[in-house]
Amino acid sequence: MANPARKQRYTYADLLGWPEGERWELIDGQAWDMSAAPSIDHQGILGELFVAIAVFLRDKPCRAFPAPFDVRLPGAEIADDRIDTVVQPDIVVVCDPAKLDRRGCLGAPDWVVEILSPATAAKDQGIKRALYERHGVREFWLVHPADRVVIAYRLEAGAYGKPEIAAEGDDIVPALFPGLTIAVAELFARIPRAEG
Repeated sequence: MANPARKQRYTYADLLGWPEGERWELIDGQAWDMSAAPSIDHQGILGELFVAIAVFLRDKPCRAFPAPFDVRLPGAEIADDRIDTVVQPDIVVVCDPAKLDRRGCLGAPDWVVEILSPATAAKDQGIKRALYERHGVREFWLVHPADRVVIAYRLEAGAYGKPEIAAEGDDIVPALFPGLTIAVAELFARIPRAEG
């Protein structure tokens, strides 16, 4: 990974000065280059899930946002030159309007969805899962296009409990929104099955 300025630790203020059109995430001050534009399958899944969530949340206080959307996860300091963790999940849901500003979300969203791709799978399943847990994201979903499953982690006493795994024949319901039912098969309906 090539870093724009080759420093040891970056902040949101650094990120704001990098070339427009490039997508980067910062995790504990380390810069992560986002992969090239996501695949058509990734974007199709994102669209299906985002539309279902956004329609459900219409006229409710919570709001859904698709990537690119900056989520700044501050420690004790919230100044741009001190925040060293900024991520762009595929979908975020924020229920506290005080966390929203012109740049995105400042603080932990209530629900985060990451759609795995070969370039980001290890980071999403390991580093970002731990990050979301540490910052108190109440619900975290990993969507696995290759396996055609959704894995839901829910915060219980400050840690993610045993995940719920939903396959193509299943429905999955976010704990935060019991009235929202997602048919897993519909997320993958337009995605060709891998051969072999």
